[in-house]
Amino acid sequence: MKAKPAAILKKTLTLPCGVTLKNRLCKSAMSENLASPDNGPNERLCRLYETWANGGVGLCITGNVMVDETALGEPNNVVISDDRHLERLSAWATAGAKDDTQLWVQLNHPGKQIPKTLAKEPVAPSAIGFSGNLARFFNPPRALSEDEIHMIIKRFATSAGIVKQAGFTGVQIHGAHGYLVSQFLSPRHNQRDDAWGGTLENRMRFVMEIYHAIRETVGPSYPVGIKLNSSDFLKDGFSEDESADVVATLAQEGIDLVEISGGTYEKPAMAGRIRAVQSSESEAYFLAYAEKVRKNVAIPLMVTGGFRTGAGMAETVKKNGIDLVGLARPLAIDPDLPNKILSGADYVSAVKPLMTGLSFVDRLPLLEVTWYEQQLALMADGKVPQPNRNVWLSLGQTIIENGLEIFRKRRA
Repeated sequence: MKAKPAAILKKTLTLPCGVTLKNRLCKSAMSENLASPDNGPNERLCRLYETWANGGVGLCITGNVMVDETALGEPNNVVISDDRHLERLSAWATAGAKDDTQLWVQLNHPGKQIPKTLAKEPVAPSAIGFSGNLARFFNPPRALSEDEIHMIIKRFATSAGIVKQAGFTGVQIHGAHGYLVSQFLSPRHNQRDDAWGGTLENRMRFVMEIYHAIRETVGPSYPVGIKLNSSDFLKDGFSEDESADVVATLAQEGIDLVEISGGTYEKPAMAGRIRAVQSSESEAYFLAYAEKVRKNVAIPLMVTGGFRTGAGMAETVKKNGIDLVGLARPLAIDPDLPNKILSGADYVSAVKPLMTGLSFVDRLPLLEVTWYEQQLALMADGKVPQPNRNVWLSLGQTIIENGLEIFRKRRA
């Protein structure tokens, strides 16, 4: 008799550190763009994450939280660099960890991927700017000094310690999508000739030292995961073979969970815009790579992107050796999705491509990002999402709220 999706996805999962997740469904990170003007959390974030906790998800990962107030990916990022917001952070943790939900904070540093409006001179492994269309959104970076590298590593550890003190149940290092950790791993962006560049062993030193510093701060029984690119999908970028080696090294060092993603904002595979990321036999993105990695490591793996049906989610866990299903857009328009699937419903997500009928508008990176951000804002205000929200209405709201800022690059 074929097992139903609910029976497969409601199974618990125990991580290497000993913490148990109540089911196999995870809310992957999405940029909420909801922080207060002082870059702290607020009641809206509490309400949003309580909504997801009530929806039945087993693991919930926050949108990227920055470890340095001078290095923001977006103006409304939450920053955790000291304990100034500890009381509000604790309220956020309490709201989002209800009903035994694991609530992890995704820690990030954008490196050179900071909009021009936020940094005149961003930092990066090497003084190499973005090429092509991206160049107009970001100022050229300068190369980090050795002392600055060690300072950023310390910032990740400090932030992780505050996260634990506030009551969040784990942390995730953002090592994907072209942010600073991803930049260090990429031979395209890291062309240093010291101990932090060159060979893969040197290029992965930054992320390994971040992991070790965090682990030393939070201890062996506190979950520490990472979001990692399977590939940059660039011929001179971070490759699948290199990524597999990084996963194997992290596994040896005791990482608790690897979330597999891919691409950068030069090649946005994480948005499903590259056909190679998705197999015709599965809904999921990056599954072929995940199966390759699974042959060499036993640590928990999570695949995010492309899932639209409960049956597809369960099939990936049952047949492909994937431990967790990562969900983003489906949970932005239906926060009760886990409860529905786990109760036995034959679930199909209402997520679909957003189209205006004008190709030059449909190609705008901000179109889908802002439409989904507006769904998160509705939940943050205590309202229900609007899966059928008119795309033109959404775009109009974005123009009214941002003016010319509409053309600024937005990220997740």
